[in-house]
Amino acid sequence: MRYQLIGGLMLLVWTFSGCGPRKVERDAQAPVEEWPNYGNDPGSSRYSPLTEITKNNLRDLKVAWVYHTGDVSYANSTWNGKKVWAKSTFEATPLFVDGTLYIVSPFNRIIALDPETGREKWTFDPKLDRIGYYGDAFTCRGLATWVDPERQPGDVCRRSIYVATLDGRLVAVDSEGRGPCPAFGTNGEVPLTTGVKIPIKGEYHFTSPPTVAGETVIVGSAINDNDRVDMESGVARGFNARTGALVWSFDPVPRDPADPARATWQNGADRTGAGNVWGPMSADPEHDLVFLPTTSPSPDFFGGERKGEDRNADSLVALRASTGKVVWAFQAVHHDLWDYDLPSGPSLIEVERNGQRVAALAQPSKMGFLFILNRDTGEPILPVEERPVPQGGVEGEWLSPTQPFPAATPPLAPNRLQPEDAWGLTPWDRGKCRDLIAGLRHDGIFTPPSLQGSIEYPGYVGGTNWGGVSFDRTRGLIVLNQSNVAAVVQLIPKDEAQRLNRRSVTGGFVEDGWEYAPMKGTPYVMRRKFLLSPWGMPCSAPPWGTLAAVEASTGRLRWQVPLGTIRDLALIPFSIKLGTPTLGGPLTTASGLTFIGSTLDSTFRAFDTETGQELWQARLPAPAPATPMTYRARQGGRQFIVVAAGGHGKASNPKLSDAVVAFALP
Repeated sequence: MRYQLIGGLMLLVWTFSGCGPRKVERDAQAPVEEWPNYGNDPGSSRYSPLTEITKNNLRDLKVAWVYHTGDVSYANSTWNGKKVWAKSTFEATPLFVDGTLYIVSPFNRIIALDPETGREKWTFDPKLDRIGYYGDAFTCRGLATWVDPERQPGDVCRRSIYVATLDGRLVAVDSEGRGPCPAFGTNGEVPLTTGVKIPIKGEYHFTSPPTVAGETVIVGSAINDNDRVDMESGVARGFNARTGALVWSFDPVPRDPADPARATWQNGADRTGAGNVWGPMSADPEHDLVFLPTTSPSPDFFGGERKGEDRNADSLVALRASTGKVVWAFQAVHHDLWDYDLPSGPSLIEVERNGQRVAALAQPSKMGFLFILNRDTGEPILPVEERPVPQGGVEGEWLSPTQPFPAATPPLAPNRLQPEDAWGLTPWDRGKCRDLIAGLRHDGIFTPPSLQGSIEYPGYVGGTNWGGVSFDRTRGLIVLNQSNVAAVVQLIPKDEAQRLNRRSVTGGFVEDGWEYAPMKGTPYVMRRKFLLSPWGMPCSAPPWGTLAAVEASTGRLRWQVPLGTIRDLALIPFSIKLGTPTLGGPLTTASGLTFIGSTLDSTFRAFDTETGQELWQARLPAPAPATPMTYRARQGGRQFIVVAAGGHGKASNPKLSDAVVAFALP
């Protein structure tokens, strides 16, 4: 009787869902479609021409296979018998080339899978040193690959797979699983810490994939924030893809007095560090260009030791990929005091100007701004205005009187928060938020850090973060996700901080929700936190995460919708679309679909690229702070959508996973 009841219920569901999955008519001659770069093409469009999965059959999309890497770590835990200091966060986007799917784990293990079944083919473990302060979380966002034109098919390392490890090595392995590339460096490795001072093990590390342009493999670095003025150099480097020999180095902080950018550093260009490239880069190999999204100089929240605009930091810098010479630079933030790094490279796009197609690029930012620049010159194609910004910093600070604002596209994240804007579930917590906001400095975006505490809105995670944007070439739309949560930043004089807690002047720590950083070499200790009510909800109004589409040629906002729910965060799970902060980016396909995870809920979604309507969703083992990818593995085969669902290593939601999830039509 029980089985009859279950069968009847299944039949009822089958009937009301349209009599089950529809038969998919496939073109037997449809070609293989690879995903050979982190952003698919070197220019990071995150766009695929595949059209098998459509708005009409999307409801039949189901899990095809799941693979578990086994690499999950909680803070102060053990893994493979070794103690680790940080959580893992699975942020990787796979590559698909030559019939194999390649994924990298948070511990830098390279894993080769059968793309249609998820069956493991082989793995390579670079033996990461797991004891280190790697920015609070183990992560690796992706791999790079290169085919050596001087080698024949079947030769070892005709195709190489590259990973930049957390502990500072550039590793090249054979794509067929035959081990390290013997001609690359020493036994397939090049040390990336040579010449770098590292007082605290792990504070200089690598989280994003290398970029290959021509025969050059380019890497940046991730440098922990806010410890001191003289942090490590943020130098980016290019290596010969075959031998691992150093080809060039570029330091975003101009050390050479003859460098024109040096004049914008009134002091501190010789002792300031960082300005590094921690996010994914983009390239235009046909024009021998690589695009570096640089970050703020050290430390992030006080710039009295680096007065001036600090050109080349917080900039998009275009270099000759073969030589490392600067072609042009566009600065998105003058004299950054807000940790408003450029977190990802641009997407290369084309725009319509006076009836002609112009090579351009779309550069997102943590401020919620989208800059559309000429790819060859760095000049704005859509207008950018220098507008006055709040003044009156702390003693010893220098402030830029203006900042660049895109004029054609409105801010994609809200940037002003007044007491009357306070949000809460009830009048009580809304009142508490109103009081919090009223006690802080709140002059809008670019309000400088202060002794009383300043509201930073968008907060230091964005706007748009390292997931970047996708570009639908067919429709001329730029799709990007944003986080919309305000933060508080406060500077505390060192003598006062010493009295409050000696730890605050000697090293970073977290207490009562505040993150403390010593900023050694400055007169201040910094502390920051998200602006939350006593119930742990944002004091700024929802949506707290959104997805938007912008017309590339005009900058007009086509649509913007909430992204995510708090069903996995609230005591009572409900799916009201309040949005959540997002990490990871979108994937668009030629069939007019945009796929994205990124949210704090364990959900994978698909949207109509033209309208922003949410069309489909699937539950995942954990949140997916990773950018998805897609491919067709064989002629006439199925289209697969793959996403890493590993959870957020820095989020309060403790749910972590090691799952690679593939979706396909029946």
